[in-house]
Amino acid sequence: MLMSTLSNRYAHALLKARAAGTLMSPLTDETDLSIADAYDIARTILDTRIAQGEEPIGRKIGFSNRKMWPLYGKSEPITGPIWSTIFDTTVEFAHDNNAVHKLTKAQQPRIEPELVFKLARTPEPDVDLEGLGECLEWMAHGFEIVVSPFRNWEFEPADAIAAFGLHRALIIGEPKMLSRESKRRLHTVLSGASISLSRSNAEGSELCAAGFARDVLDSPLHALLALHQELQQQNQFSPLQAGELITTGSWTDALPIKRGEVWSSAFSQLNLPGLNLSLV
Repeated sequence: MLMSTLSNRYAHALLKARAAGTLMSPLTDETDLSIADAYDIARTILDTRIAQGEEPIGRKIGFSNRKMWPLYGKSEPITGPIWSTIFDTTVEFAHDNNAVHKLTKAQQPRIEPELVFKLARTPEPDVDLEGLGECLEWMAHGFEIVVSPFRNWEFEPADAIAAFGLHRALIIGEPKMLSRESKRRLHTVLSGASISLSRSNAEGSELCAAGFARDVLDSPLHALLALHQELQQQNQFSPLQAGELITTGSWTDALPIKRGEVWSSAFSQLNLPGLNLSLV
């Protein structure tokens, strides 16, 4: 178990690097940091941000796309999802599915197309997949802007957990309210859905990536269930609560972004509008 003084030091270093937009060495270069240690650091950061006036409004799930696991991990590949808190200061809703994001002090920023859920009620501890679907109020498309304070995006899973789950911002499109019937069929509908991700700049436009909901732990609903089950084992954090926003993980690899670009998405086999995001 990580000593509280060391947890505080690492939390302060990560918060300082984020505020300044600077890079740092992975924490695992200095110490043998376990996953449990990393979540202790995350708890310290959560408490600090709350004390500074930020309000937790949900969670982000990272590395829920199995196709991405071999691409990340400094000494060995990622082998499972992680999660982190999202705040009122890091979440915004797009206007007519168009948004602008400032990349000021962003550390090696990348973009991820995701599906976002809002919980209408608190799930029971032993809820199953169907029951979890019944707990949802709406779903929406979102772009998560992820960043890494670790050079060249080289880190261990514990580093990523401690570093805010790599979360910088979440831009959410138009929510789609879920009827009782759509909740019941949600997993089936999502299993066949796909997304395309395109980039435009002064030089023209190009298709950059395509991804499938089934790669996200079989579906984003499965990813939500996995988070719910993990939180039952983490007593230092509150379980999922009614009203929370959950972004469930990227359908594609996280792609590098820069100022002057416009990123656009489009779904297939899913009745959700795409997003247009301008980067400045």
